[in-house]
Amino acid sequence: MDRAALEPVPRPEKVRNLVIVLGDQLDEQSSALEGFDAAQDVVWMAEVTEESTHVWSAKQRIAVFLSAMRHFADHLRAKGLPLIYIRMDDADNRGTLALELTRAIETLRPAALVLTAPGDWRVLQGLRNAAMQAGLPLELRDDTHFFSTVRDFAAHAEGRKQLRLEYWYRDLRKKNGILMEGKEPEGGQWNFDADNRESFGKAGPQNVPPPTRFVPDAITQEVIALVNRQFAAHPGRLDSFGWPVTRAQALLALQAFIKERLPLFGKYEDAMWAGEVWLYHSHLSCALNLKLLQAREVVQAAEEAYRAGHAPLAAVEGFIRQILGWREYVRGIYWTQMPSYLERNALDAQADLPAWYWSGDTDMACLKDAIGQTLEHGYAHHIQRLMVTGLYALLLGVRPKAVHGWYLSVYVDAVEWVELPNTLGMGQFGDGGLMASKPYVASGKYIQRMGNHCKGCRFDPALSIGPKACPYTTLYWEFLMRHEVLLKKNPRMAMQLKNLARLDPQAREAISSQAKAHRQAQLPTPSGEPATTQP
Repeated sequence: MDRAALEPVPRPEKVRNLVIVLGDQLDEQSSALEGFDAAQDVVWMAEVTEESTHVWSAKQRIAVFLSAMRHFADHLRAKGLPLIYIRMDDADNRGTLALELTRAIETLRPAALVLTAPGDWRVLQGLRNAAMQAGLPLELRDDTHFFSTVRDFAAHAEGRKQLRLEYWYRDLRKKNGILMEGKEPEGGQWNFDADNRESFGKAGPQNVPPPTRFVPDAITQEVIALVNRQFAAHPGRLDSFGWPVTRAQALLALQAFIKERLPLFGKYEDAMWAGEVWLYHSHLSCALNLKLLQAREVVQAAEEAYRAGHAPLAAVEGFIRQILGWREYVRGIYWTQMPSYLERNALDAQADLPAWYWSGDTDMACLKDAIGQTLEHGYAHHIQRLMVTGLYALLLGVRPKAVHGWYLSVYVDAVEWVELPNTLGMGQFGDGGLMASKPYVASGKYIQRMGNHCKGCRFDPALSIGPKACPYTTLYWEFLMRHEVLLKKNPRMAMQLKNLARLDPQAREAISSQAKAHRQAQLPTPSGEPATTQP
């Protein structure tokens, strides 16, 4: 597309609706654009500093949002839609969505504002306040990108003592006829986890397809230069930037995943391997969360691959559950629990996040690898997030809100509606079991079983005390000891607590001392950096 040929579309003299399009709503079929009349309405989009600084956003995350927004703006112009687009480097940019919206209202004097429900409570409140102060109605429309509405989830949750993904997922499978044989699930069961989640074995991953990456065009190069200039001190790098930033690119990425990775996705969805960033995962969550892809078309493509005999049922069901199940479930949790959800801390975790989460400068091999690739690409797969970076923070006792801030900052697919419940609830058990039925805790033996990082690490996952003790293993046992009373109330923790009961008082004391020393080593030194040695 020739940007020079995209002259601004004349704005109507009298504006009926100012249609707000946010950076995670880049879909021409968006509900906000339904009924759009170019003779009366105007689209408004804005890049503002606050969206990159309310958390210390990494460069990859900033760049993917800005590039995708600018490409989408060009798409709207090409379709003849009147558009006001505020660039971050505009001299008079006021720096926040609310302030920029206020300026647009003052200039255009629209009769009303229209907005598809955003993915961030903070953003919604800011825009609502701007509309209220201007005395304008704000029409909030459902996000039709999803299979369900928040109202659907609230109705499902009403009267239930416990919320569980499995029941919600089954309801959505039935309602939408996905992987169904009449009224029964395809293959006679709802869940094929038992057939998935293998490790690569000693040989490691073989013949992994290359990732689908895209060479930055002129728009993206312009954005990269802007980010490197304006956010130079922010974490991460942009040398490897290759994310899809247009719908056409996102569709190519979807096609490549279905063809090349889906057949082995389920088998290796929990496996890790040092230096292997992409493996058999889809890498589609960023495009989905920007709305460059429709959730329905992604699920349909996966199901069609199964029907055509291209991918096994276990792999397809496991992948569809991530989208139709988890993705819809966490959105319901977020919007029915905010804003208090952000402050939950059921385990009273009070430790600071170690500074090396922003650099990867640690001698724990699995963490060094996961954080390193996160800063390099803005990406890590779900087991690296849950059972490497997330597990360590949980065992160390880091404040859930601090962990949330890091995840929201560093991943290209991070929008708060999906990131917060997964981090605070699933990863840190901060909600006390609303999101997950038990804390996801394990020793270093789990990481050893699912990958090869322990082979090159100076720590031994079998040891909980001594100079070679794995911090995960030490902290795992100490976590069970610290929370033993609470965990006894959870039947799913019975086996782990039974193993804990075998430790004699001397072993418990030694583990507690080792854990205390390890925590002390993570505290900032007077220079502001964490201690470089670890017990």
